[in-house]
Amino acid sequence: MALLHRADIRPTKLELLAAWLPGRGWYVGRAEVARVAAYRFDDPAGQVGIETLLVRGGDGPVHQVPLTYRGAPLDGADEWLVGTTEHSVLGRRWVYDAVGDPVYAAALAEAILAGTGQAEEYFEVDGRREVRPPSMGITSDTPAVDVPPVGAVRRVVDGDPTLIVTDTVELAVIRRPGSAAAPVGATLTGTWDDARAPLAYAAPR
Repeated sequence: MALLHRADIRPTKLELLAAWLPGRGWYVGRAEVARVAAYRFDDPAGQVGIETLLVRGGDGPVHQVPLTYRGAPLDGADEWLVGTTEHSVLGRRWVYDAVGDPVYAAALAEAILAGTGQAEEYFEVDGRREVRPPSMGITSDTPAVDVPPVGAVRRVVDGDPTLIVTDTVELAVIRRPGSAAAPVGATLTGTWDDARAPLAYAAPR
């Protein structure tokens, strides 16, 4: 479950992405981006926020941007840093392109291979839990299996799809859902508005 905070964030996530996305080779669209939908994963340790945003720049295609939010820098991940924000509740947060974050890789592998799905989002309101309905759905097409520890991220090949190689599984994240050739492996599919498209793939090594 993902506890959300009613907080001010400066700069906002979309402002960070407006500065960062135009420098990505796989991005197509205007610099100013709008949120289309989103989903979250749980970090079992409760330390890292894991959120995937679907965004669009102007009338361009929908892009999938997984992000991790950390309370301190991630060692060795400077090339994946999107930027930092000031969160009125949590303080400074380091925001990473999640493809370089091993916590995201483990959560994505679990979602695809074990069918864990997305985290339920909620606010604490006067001591009560107020659940926020999801803005999209995600489903896996494979029977659930036990997923071995993912371990370190050994290699990332940025592009569309972006390939993530770990100790035990290879993952592919589709940057523009619906526009990339499908890698081989178990599939995570997303549904939002009237759209349905593969989001990511996983294949044990």
